[in-house]
Amino acid sequence: MFIEVVKSKIHRVTVTEANLSYIGSITIDEDLMDAANLIANEKVQIVNNNNGERLETYIIKGERGSGAICLNGAAARKVQPGDIIIIMAYAWMNAEEAKIFKPAVVFPDTRTNKLV
Repeated sequence: MFIEVVKSKIHRVTVTEANLSYIGSITIDEDLMDAANLIANEKVQIVNNNNGERLETYIIKGERGSGAICLNGAAARKVQPGDIIIIMAYAWMNAEEAKIFKPAVVFPDTRTNKLV
């Protein structure tokens, strides 16, 4: 049997932009992606702490060191710049793997979105 567990998490990061005209996804600073073990095109769940919205989308690499967190396309209607969100990715594994697996969890500075 396989179960789905949290693989990666960027906890409490600030939305820097919401771009309704872009074709879907979330743009994430590549430094944050690396620290959280996330890759381009990976499916992620976004939870908005400001309004309770939850959505799924995929990742686009943002400029390294920029602090960029931009919700694009229809997802831009679910956030406002300045909102605090949590970004999570999940992985399927068997129960024995899941018991010992340690997810990559990142706690960036919410003023700059830089790693602390």
